Formats: sequence, structure tokens, C-alpha cells
Amino acid sequence: MFKIYALMSVVSIVLMVWCLIEAISTDEGRIRNLPKLWWILLILFFPLAGSIAWLVAGRPATTGPRPGSTPAFPEYDRPGRMAANDPAKDEDFLKKVRERAEEQRRRHEQQKRRQAEQDGAGDADAID
Repeated sequence: MFKIYALMSVVSIVLMVWCLIEAISTDEGRIRNLPKLWWILLILFFPLAGSIAWLVAGRPATTGPRPGSTPAFPEYDRPGRMAANDPAKDEDFLKKVRERAEEQRRRHEQQKRRQAEQDGAGDADAID
């Protein structure tokens, strides 16, 4: 019998804490039926009944994104973002990007060769 009461107490406390955190973090404009402060007091003074009432009557009806939150990458939400506005300009841009990448690749290879030559010359000096 004691185990059942202990389990019910733990469940009631966990439910109260969860509902209290949710009530505090929810924007006041989205809360239904009572002001935010009344919901918080109801949950605190009547843990089980207040929590159940919050879940049934106070919680926002929809659980979409919070108002004011912006997506991490808003440019992906633009309609028609996959299509190029001007295909000729797009092709020009891609051509310049490829040329720049190729130039960087060539410079990197030259730098690696010079570094290898310097390392080889340093090894020859160390042997003499």
C-alpha cells in the first residue's frame, strides 16, 4: 500500500514540475482561459488538480513553433529558391567559382612542392 502512495506522490510531483515549467515558459498570449499568474498559482497550490487543469484547459491548443522564433536558415524557406533567376548569370557565377577553386588548388600544389624542396635541401645540409 505504501508503494502505491509513494508512486502516486512521485508522479504528482513530476507532473506538477513539468506543468509549472511549461506554464512559466509559455508566452502569456498563447495561454487559454486564465492569466498566466493564476495558472502558476493554481499549479502550485493544487498540484494534481492544477496540473490536470493546465493540461486540459490552460495549455496552448497548438504546439507549433514559438512566436518570434526564426528558423536557423531562413533562406531555405524562400519559395522558388531552387530556380536560378537568370540562368546566364548563374552559369557565369559557377564558372568563376570553379576557376577560383582551380587557382587555389594550383597555388596549394606549388606551395607543397616548394615546401618539399626546402625540406629536401634542409636534409641535404644536415647530412653534410
